[in-house]
Amino acid sequence: MVPGVSIIEAAIGEAQHGLRLDRALADLLPDISRERLKTLIGDGQVQARHSGKLNASMKVVAGQLFTVTLPPPTPLDTVAQDIPLVIVHEDADLIVIDKPAGLVVHPAAGNLDGTLVNALLHHCAGRLSGIGGVARPGIVHRIDKDTSGLLVVAKTDKAHEGLARQFKDHSIDRAYAAITYGAPMPGAGTVDTWIGRSDADRKKMAVHREGRGKHAVTHYRTVERLNGAALMECRLETGRTHQVRVHMAHLGHPLIGDQVYGRERKGFKSILETLGFKRQALHAKTLGFIHPATEKPLQFQSALPADMQELLSELHV
Repeated sequence: MVPGVSIIEAAIGEAQHGLRLDRALADLLPDISRERLKTLIGDGQVQARHSGKLNASMKVVAGQLFTVTLPPPTPLDTVAQDIPLVIVHEDADLIVIDKPAGLVVHPAAGNLDGTLVNALLHHCAGRLSGIGGVARPGIVHRIDKDTSGLLVVAKTDKAHEGLARQFKDHSIDRAYAAITYGAPMPGAGTVDTWIGRSDADRKKMAVHREGRGKHAVTHYRTVERLNGAALMECRLETGRTHQVRVHMAHLGHPLIGDQVYGRERKGFKSILETLGFKRQALHAKTLGFIHPATEKPLQFQSALPADMQELLSELHV
């Protein structure tokens, strides 16, 4: 046997009789996602006695025995780096990180290293079972570089699939703390729009007419009125790129420090310079979801980071 290769046998029972092959194997092999099994079937890594080429959509019969060859995960072509992480929760399936402002989540042009993925490859060395056949952390959602707060990352193929499903059906509980210029009236409500790329600047997002872009819903409430500002709670029903930043700017109350969606307002320049506050005042404070393996609800909270606490102190009436 090739080192690192696993051979798994799966016997079709009465409960799987009549199901598609990929669905039946997903029932019998809960640690392997259905999408991964589809790929393995297509690659000829799933075999049955006296059968030729198998198809993921073929119907199975009780009593059939299938052999699944699971190759070792391919190493990710990204360097592992020893970057300190604040770990809120970790188990065999996933890890919850409290990300500091300034840390990019995923390598990209201009940020090929020094990212959260680089840090996780080092922290989870030898403990990533392979997502889509690659030994990598499963990034199911992102937080902007200059936004701080909670982020969940999958360590297994099955956890990645389960978390991605929850984000897709908007069942994840996510709330942000934001400090805005001024306070909206009324003090609580819902912003329900469509968000897509800006026509004027493709690096920015913008509110568009219905049907253009993606549907975006934010529920907001004023936590505290400040001197020319407000501490807001923004709870996401959807999770679009820059959603909180775009929606608060759409209300006429952009985030303090947001150089993309809001201009610096009179009287704030000296405060921000004194504090050295150079980012949007946004923090992912609440994250709740159903654990994809145990099916138990998990809920996490993160306190405001020091820089936003200092900003609040300066803005108290």
